[in-house]
Amino acid sequence: MKKHFVTTCIILFCSLTVCAFPLPHRMFIWEGVDGMQTERSVLESFIPQNPNGTAVIVCPGGSYHHLDLNKEGRTTAQWFAQQGVTAFVLQYRTAKDGYHAPAMQQDLQRAIQLVRENANEWNLNPDKIGLIGFSAGGHLVAWAAEHGNDNLLLELHLFPTVKLNANFVIPVYPVVSMQDTIAHKWSRRSLLGLKPTQEEKDAWSLELTVSDSMPPVYLVACKDDPVVQYENSVVFFKALLQKKVDVTFASYEWGGHGFGMADTAFMRAFNWNEALRIWLCSHGFIQGPF
Repeated sequence: MKKHFVTTCIILFCSLTVCAFPLPHRMFIWEGVDGMQTERSVLESFIPQNPNGTAVIVCPGGSYHHLDLNKEGRTTAQWFAQQGVTAFVLQYRTAKDGYHAPAMQQDLQRAIQLVRENANEWNLNPDKIGLIGFSAGGHLVAWAAEHGNDNLLLELHLFPTVKLNANFVIPVYPVVSMQDTIAHKWSRRSLLGLKPTQEEKDAWSLELTVSDSMPPVYLVACKDDPVVQYENSVVFFKALLQKKVDVTFASYEWGGHGFGMADTAFMRAFNWNEALRIWLCSHGFIQGPF
C-alpha cells in the first residue's frame, strides 16, 4: 500500500507540474570536458506534459554582463512548455564573472550540441531545435543562427557529430550592431572589451554577417525602446531581407525594453506571445489553431 501511494503521488506531481523525467532538470554543460571542469554554465529544462518534439533554448539578456533568469528566462521557458515545446534556459557565462567572447558563443553551441545529441533519448526532433534570446541574448541567438557552420568548440578539443545550427530563431529587442552609431555600448564592452578594433566591431555586427543558410527568423522590437536602439532591429531586418531569409518583423509602437514574457502592460495590450504562437504554428513547430 505504501509503495502504491508513493507511485500515485509521483504521477500526480508530474501531471500538475513540469515533469523532468527522464531529462535532468539542471545540467552543467561542461561537466566531463577536459579543461572546463570549473565552468558552471547550466541548462535548466522545462518539460511539457505533452511534448511535441520541438525544443527551444532560451538565452536571457543582461548586456552580456549578467542574466535576467526569471522574466526573460524561466517565464519564457514555462510559456513554451505550455505550447508542447521542450524548453531549456541557458545560464551562459558573462562579463560579470570575467568572461568575454567567445565564451558565451561556446556555451550556446555546447547547449545545441547536447540537445541535438540527446534528441532521441529526450524524444525530440533534431530538426526542430530553435533559439529565443532577449537583448544581448538576442544577439547571442542570432549570432548562433548566422554561424551554425562555425564550430567554436574545436578549440576546446570537442568534435561534435551533430550540426550546431538552429532550425528557427527568435531575437527579441536584440542587440545587433557593434558599430558606434547604434551599438548598445554596455553589451559591446561586455562582449569585446573596452577598446574593440573596427575589425572586431564588423565581425560581431550581425547586420554585416547574415548568411544564406539562416533559418526562419521571428524578430521582435518596439520603436520606443530606451535601451537598445530600435535601429538595431531595422538594419538586421533589412539585411535578412537582402539575403532572402524567411523573416517576420513584429514591430510595435510602444513597449520599451525588458518585458520578456511577463504579464506587463505591453503584454496585455498586444499579446505578442500569441502572435509568436501563430508564427510557430505556421512553420510547423507547434500544433494548434491559427
